[in-house]
Amino acid sequence: MKSTQPLVIAIDGPAASGKGTIAAGVARELGFRYLDSGSLYRLVALKALRSGIPLGDEPALANAAGALEVDFGEGGVNLDGDDATEGIRREAVSAAASQVAVHPAVRRALLSRQQAFRQPPGLVAEGRDMGTVVFPDAAVKVFVTASVEERAKRRHKQLIAKGISVTMDGLLRDIRERDARDAGRAAAPLRPADDAVILDTTDLTIDAAIGAVLDLYRVRVTTIPTRRS
Repeated sequence: MKSTQPLVIAIDGPAASGKGTIAAGVARELGFRYLDSGSLYRLVALKALRSGIPLGDEPALANAAGALEVDFGEGGVNLDGDDATEGIRREAVSAAASQVAVHPAVRRALLSRQQAFRQPPGLVAEGRDMGTVVFPDAAVKVFVTASVEERAKRRHKQLIAKGISVTMDGLLRDIRERDARDAGRAAAPLRPADDAVILDTTDLTIDAAIGAVLDLYRVRVTTIPTRRS
């Protein structure tokens, strides 16, 4: 029986693979809602860092996740009434979010929040377990990847543009450690869904990657409007 729920495109992948930019572009082209699931884990991490909650204290982190006072606005997000748009993008918060995300109780606390984004006309959800856990019935599932070296190069460019001094060696080490942590966690480990299409973006432009997902949507689901220039 055909599902009557709004359609979901699930885009998963490791850090700096380009999944966020691709997902946002696909959502914009289709006029769908967009879920950056990683922002929720970053918000829990930011809350923990601000409140002094140890990143290993699973019950306290789960309580914080369940009680988050979050307001997603146009292009930004508030946490407890304060603008957290830039705060959740700091490297320290991103690293903490990866540690927070290993806790099953935290993931359970955020599951319903993520699923609530599934509203008409459809949703593009990106993260690390969108196609495997959060939206296992997604109509389209894509696992975005790229070489570790390319991902480190992209992250280096982003951070330098923000005036943050980093080394390639340090970024390579950080990405490898994050990959191992995400893939090795007991709860919702990072892996492609069995029915996901693997999209290697190492040598792709963003437009080409967005186009590849839209083409897959066209084949799997329906015809789509002509892309806007």
